[in-house]
Amino acid sequence: MQRLSTPPGVTLRGQRVGGDSAVLSHEALVFVAELQRRFGPRFAGELAARQARQSRLDQGERLDFAPETRDLREAAWTCSPVPEDIQDRRVEITGPVDRKMIINALNSGARVFMADFEDSTAPTLVNLVEGQRNLIDAVRREIRLESGGKSYELAEETAALFVRPRGIHLPEAHVLVDDAPARGCLVDFGLYAFHNAAERLRRGLGTYLYLPKLESAAEARVWADVLRAGEERLGLPTGTIRATVLIETLPAAFQMHEILHALREHSAGLNCGRWDYIFSFIKRRQADSAAVLPDRALVTMDRGFLRAYSQLLIQTCHRRGVHAIGGMAAYIPVKHDAARNAEALARVRADKEREVRDGHDGTWVAHPGLVPIAREVFDAHMPGPHQIARSRDDVQVAAADLLAVPYGPRTAEGLRRNIAVGLQYIEAWLRGVGCVPLYDLMEDAATAEISRAQVWQWLKHSATLDDGAALDLPRVRAAIEAVAAELRAEVGEARFAAGRFAAARALFERLVAAERCEEFLTLPAYEALLAEETAT
Repeated sequence: MQRLSTPPGVTLRGQRVGGDSAVLSHEALVFVAELQRRFGPRFAGELAARQARQSRLDQGERLDFAPETRDLREAAWTCSPVPEDIQDRRVEITGPVDRKMIINALNSGARVFMADFEDSTAPTLVNLVEGQRNLIDAVRREIRLESGGKSYELAEETAALFVRPRGIHLPEAHVLVDDAPARGCLVDFGLYAFHNAAERLRRGLGTYLYLPKLESAAEARVWADVLRAGEERLGLPTGTIRATVLIETLPAAFQMHEILHALREHSAGLNCGRWDYIFSFIKRRQADSAAVLPDRALVTMDRGFLRAYSQLLIQTCHRRGVHAIGGMAAYIPVKHDAARNAEALARVRADKEREVRDGHDGTWVAHPGLVPIAREVFDAHMPGPHQIARSRDDVQVAAADLLAVPYGPRTAEGLRRNIAVGLQYIEAWLRGVGCVPLYDLMEDAATAEISRAQVWQWLKHSATLDDGAALDLPRVRAAIEAVAAELRAEVGEARFAAGRFAAARALFERLVAAERCEEFLTLPAYEALLAEETAT
């Protein structure tokens, strides 16, 4: 392999990966290092602000709309006009950045494909480098694959490409700048924009992003400065880079106007990141016994705080002239059971009908098999490219509505399912797989976060389950042991021993038994992932 040339102050760690000399070129690393030196410390400051806010919440402060930005919320302003090529976003599909997924998703019939470096991708060096290389080829329409006797290549008409970098909390230990790990989000964005933004502009297209897990307008302002700096450095017109922000944290729901205002030159709207939003609801209200949730299956978008925030998101986006994108349908087709498949598809249809009737301008699916259903629903109720003209002036959402807990039981089966999803997902993640089909759903890091956080919450507050007994640590450990035994029998002793089940179980037990709810399971899991890379 050609030796990698790194600029001063930049160190690469880990074994070489095929094609890394093109992705991790000297010039690209110069750009990434510039972003890290300029914005890495600012993101670190925002992470400290999150912890300070959490301390106040733990001491009884309640989230509310900020009085100091009331004038901004009430003022009449709009974001920059939506680019022509992403006016219609009625169906969006998401998934990891592997080569086959990118081709199939771009060919799926969806209007948008979000290539995900975050919740759907375990951040091994191989995954990150190959993902960037795949996107370089996809942007130039040169991406092809021969696999299993089949040939895969792009169709004539494809989905618009969006890319989701990692959240600001995740480091990138393979790329050191001045002896410290770079922010993963700046590495992901920097490499993608450096290699592709000018090429996309040459083809008449913008560079489109999804920004995950923002908690405040202050964080959005840092991102706005990142995007502006990227455009200036790469010689792009202002607004070439556009970002849709996922509203998937509880604090962000109280600052949607402010977030859009911060990104108004670069905004492409907001999205209901429903799974991470539930996780954030648990984490940010971890000290509040009144916030204990029922079974995950009962925390749905038509009830409680989720209903309120989705309605407010639509109203906010439409006032500001941008898209309000709905949430994920995580179901996957059940090929071996026609009755279960029909039930799953009926739920997807009902979910999408609720979204389009509420006023959403598009929706998410996790599997190409769900694209036709979602498209059919939106075609029937949304004849134009979007519904931004629907102002939804009827929506009245107060702070209490965004904190409303849906009623429902907490069951032993709900506990078991959370443990089963958590163990299996973490095990796959530690093997470098970030997107896993489990129990007819496509699970990613967000649903694993819900699973472990909900067990932590029930245990922390000694929640009473449906059998009348308060949950305690011995019962949780017994349930974990029972689920682990079931998985061992299901996958076989050899596969169980060869996998990462022991490490996954140890991490899951540590997280649910901790005094405080860990910010993100992917932070301690990342340490294990790096240790595994070093060992191999």
